[in-house]
Amino acid sequence: MTHLHIESIGQGPDLVLLHGWAMHSGIWDGIRDQLSQQFRLHLVDLPGHGLSPACKAGDLDHLVEILTEIIPERCTVGGWSLGGQIAIELALREPKHVQKLILISTTPCFAKRDDWEWGMEHKLLQLFLENLKQNYATTINRFLTLQMSGDRHGTMILSQLRKRFFQRAEPDPDALQTGLRILQNNDLRARLEVVEQPVLLLHGENDVITHPAAASWMHARLPQSQLVIFPHCGHAPFLSYPDQFIACLNEFRTYA
Repeated sequence: MTHLHIESIGQGPDLVLLHGWAMHSGIWDGIRDQLSQQFRLHLVDLPGHGLSPACKAGDLDHLVEILTEIIPERCTVGGWSLGGQIAIELALREPKHVQKLILISTTPCFAKRDDWEWGMEHKLLQLFLENLKQNYATTINRFLTLQMSGDRHGTMILSQLRKRFFQRAEPDPDALQTGLRILQNNDLRARLEVVEQPVLLLHGENDVITHPAAASWMHARLPQSQLVIFPHCGHAPFLSYPDQFIACLNEFRTYA
């Protein structure tokens, strides 16, 4: 077993939060204190990110196995971007563990396909992989900037994002490449209708990384889902609209 770093704070029903690609759990710092007043909050660093050690077999199956061992039973799992795809897998495989899902800026299929127009071009994802090896800092900064594209408060939020990101050590290179390969290959569309748990979908109106149409597509197919679109917002609604974001989670806490 790989021992992941997990910080648990607060009182209330268990809420596990999973960060996105290349990030770490410090990304939730702006909302953690308020959330911990309503939830028992579990902030996880995925393998090779933040304070968690890297692991050799870092595919999606292994990530789900590791997380199943550390998350509390009967919890809500929230995931941002790549973390959202991991959260869906957890819900499908471990329904006894996962009672509810919160999918933040998540898409069931990250890469563009012939029958999926709301994905990112494979060439762009491959370019990210190649550039990571050549110039890590420049590639990460471009990715952070892309996340704030179309956001009304983009400049201010980008500064916060960069500050939080660089508070911890660089992610493990192999973990970064594993995450990108998951994004390139993972396609959850055919399995979404099997998700039994209530789902809260939170998405930015101007998200250029995971298109908001993907959230609407999921909303139409998830039997118990709610969808909130944040106006003038990019890829990180919890940074752009923290108060509204927290209000949505608090309301969902009482959803049966």
